[in-house]
Amino acid sequence: MSRRALITGITGQDGSYLAELLISKGYEVHGLRRRSSTFGTERIEHLIHGDEPKLHLHYGDLADGNGLMRLLREIEPHEVYNLAAQSHVRVSFDQPTYTADVTAVGTLRLLEAIRDVQDDTGRQIRFYQASSSEMFGKVVETPQKETTPFYPRSPYGVAKVYSHWITINYRESYDLHASCGILFNHESPRRGETFVTRKITRAATRIKLGLQEKLFLGNLDAKRDWGFAGDYVEAMWLMLQQETPDDYVVATNELYSVREFCEKTFGQLGLDYENYVEIDPRFYRPAEVELLLGD
Repeated sequence: MSRRALITGITGQDGSYLAELLISKGYEVHGLRRRSSTFGTERIEHLIHGDEPKLHLHYGDLADGNGLMRLLREIEPHEVYNLAAQSHVRVSFDQPTYTADVTAVGTLRLLEAIRDVQDDTGRQIRFYQASSSEMFGKVVETPQKETTPFYPRSPYGVAKVYSHWITINYRESYDLHASCGILFNHESPRRGETFVTRKITRAATRIKLGLQEKLFLGNLDAKRDWGFAGDYVEAMWLMLQQETPDDYVVATNELYSVREFCEKTFGQLGLDYENYVEIDPRFYRPAEVELLLGD
């Protein structure tokens, strides 16, 4: 019998890559999606259509604890991957309450549902929590590792710290097989266009084609550890295959600034970024995170 997995945040960059990976390994994959006036399934369309769909979608929300419990009882998953969140750091300053409710308390609701179902059925459900390098924020040491103290600098980072520690608490209190992946920035063509890497690549190509004149950005000197999302979802899966749950940093240990990203991207198109990129103070965060580098 094939193993069953439930992925929250299935329609996002990581969710789509993880769904592909699990399907390739023979899993029966289920995804949680919020009800919306738009489809929002562009990244997974190839998995949900055809005579034998490989992916099963369910309406649900991390704000609805009872709904999560019903869904777990219906699907009976062996593994749950919690990738859902309000994941845009800048937006979290504008919507801090929503960010806390979904990104932080939503994780608690899901853990409570897993604990309840596992206690009733006696069947183990392994849990993966998507933690974030944004938890390190104003870093106290470089590079950052699993034992580096957290100093979040945004409502998003604070919410992720809560999710991280509540996962550890449930692991230690209720003997859940629950692991946290502290993932540093990871990108791909499926990255949302509101994130800085896609803003840069999209603008550079539009400028090259004569469709756009300028690109407005915030802090060009912010430095990040960027990896490939397709690699990082494999790390998520590997965490849940371990006999003992734990927390892991996933990173490249290579550091680049936003300015360097602009230089390389525009350079690939034969353009000098300095002629097209301008600073807009509106894109600065109220509290900046200057450097994130994984060990």
